[in-house]
Amino acid sequence: MTAHTPRLQVDFSWKKFKGLITDSNNPDADPLYIVHWHAVKAPHLVFKRPADDYTVGTGTLHTVRINADYEVAGRKGTLAAQKRFKTLYTHQSYALSDTDEPVTLTWTSDSGFTTWDFVCVDERQRPVAKYTAKIWGIKKIGYIEFMDDLELTEAARDELVVTGMTLFYCMWLRVNNIFSLFGAVFHRSDKSQSAVKKDEGAD
Repeated sequence: MTAHTPRLQVDFSWKKFKGLITDSNNPDADPLYIVHWHAVKAPHLVFKRPADDYTVGTGTLHTVRINADYEVAGRKGTLAAQKRFKTLYTHQSYALSDTDEPVTLTWTSDSGFTTWDFVCVDERQRPVAKYTAKIWGIKKIGYIEFMDDLELTEAARDELVVTGMTLFYCMWLRVNNIFSLFGAVFHRSDKSQSAVKKDEGAD
């Protein structure tokens, strides 16, 4: 990724108890999205456009089931786990498709001591976007980067922001919730939504 890669900054406002997503190249501008968290009731994440309070999308987590559900632009979808004990999720993307049929995007992750990266690739394994969560972040909690050669429409940006952040909190819940372990043990992946090559092996 180059210095010109489109990048969004994800901050947490303790005063408002909301997430603020802004354009890193224009930090003084109003946020592009405001994220509302609901710990108990679903949907657990609500992404709104502050200019008109329009709900861009939502994310719903599950205590036991390791899939996560989302909705963007009125269209419901699922972040479907393709492996039981590693981060390998897929979702059906309409915003990044050149036809009326969706394409399968795949999310993987890699973590270090300070960051947790979630990388999205297309059906040809070309990088599309990356959400980096700062594990020890208090206010600046992460950022979202998009590939230089990606034609970043507003619809594509909305979808990648909603799915990327929903997946992060899905995995955070899995790591910190013992019930998700049982969910992983009994999970059956949706092969119709899989873009995983057969030679990657079993779970």
